Amino acid sequence: MLDFRLLVFYTVAKKLSFTKAAAELFITQPAVSRHLKVLEQAGLITRRVEGAKRPCRLAPGGIAELDRWLDGMRAALARNYDRLDDVLAEMNSEEDLKERETL
Repeated sequence: MLDFRLLVFYTVAKKLSFTKAAAELFITQPAVSRHLKVLEQAGLITRRVEGAKRPCRLAPGGIAELDRWLDGMRAALARNYDRLDDVLAEMNSEEDLKERETL
């Protein structure tokens, strides 16, 4: 779920609007606010009130936390790609064997 919340944060930062971010992500504006509130409670972002606006920023410690999370994601993806390489290699060797048998 953290990856979607980070996508919400990124989309809000890109669009500079909760409403536009919500439309792009096909969720409601209150859902965007709830996701950002969770990130704020986790200490990953900071928000302040400026009249009717509530700008968000990455918290100083949030970057280190995100980096640790990304390291875990990179490792998991690398393991998945390694398994996929193994499966594809096995499939190719099975196809080669079948081709030799038909010759």
